[in-house]
This record gives sequence, structure tokens and C-alpha cells, in this order.
Amino acid sequence: MTVISVSLPDESIESLEKLRESLGLSGRSEAVRASIKMAGSEMKDMERMDGDVEGVLIVVHSTHDDQWIGMLQHKYERTIRTQLHSHLQNRKCLEVMILSSDSDTLERMMKEIYGIGKADYVKFVRGR
Repeated sequence: MTVISVSLPDESIESLEKLRESLGLSGRSEAVRASIKMAGSEMKDMERMDGDVEGVLIVVHSTHDDQWIGMLQHKYERTIRTQLHSHLQNRKCLEVMILSSDSDTLERMMKEIYGIGKADYVKFVRGR
């Protein structure tokens, strides 16, 4: 097994510890491996999508003053049927978007959201 060194912010360490505890894992390495498996499963779900896709995209971000999400919403305005923005505690924001598009466009949008790296939580719930 290969050993790597990773620097994580305190918030990520807290999340990792919560995951470790909730899954009953003995150490952080196991929690990291479990996280990678979960992320891999999510990626496979996205890759399996084909044809027209509809669903709900949920994004939580803590960059209230950064306009990246607005720019992304304008870029994908033909995909987003409706959207809701709500302010949460600690200057975080919740974005809920009803989407309808072809699977390739949705995959590009999701990759862009992950690639920007400013979302604290991203989840797509497929309707069909």
C-alpha cells in the first residue's frame, strides 16, 4: 500500500473524524479510503447517465461574496428550469436548482462545480 501525505483544513479534519466515528472506523486512513470509495461511486453514477436527465441539484457554498455560482447559473441557464437561493448560518448559501438537460451537459456542469472547488456540498438527485 502506498503512503501519501495530505494537508487538510480543520473543517475537513472535523468532517473526516465525524465520518470515521459514524462508520465505526478505527483510523483516519480508513476514513479517507471510505471517502474515496463514496466519491468513486458518485462518479460512476454520473458516468452511467445517458440521454435526457432531470433532477434536483443541491449546492452549499461558503463564498457568499464570490460570484462564481451566479456565473455558473448564467452559463447553464438553458439547463436550469428554476432555482432557489437561501442564506444559511455562518454566511453560507444554499442553492437548489431544478435541472433538465442531456447527460453530457449535466456532466460538464457537475465537473465544473467540483473543479472550481468552492462548494462545500454538492448532490444531484435524479428524477428520471
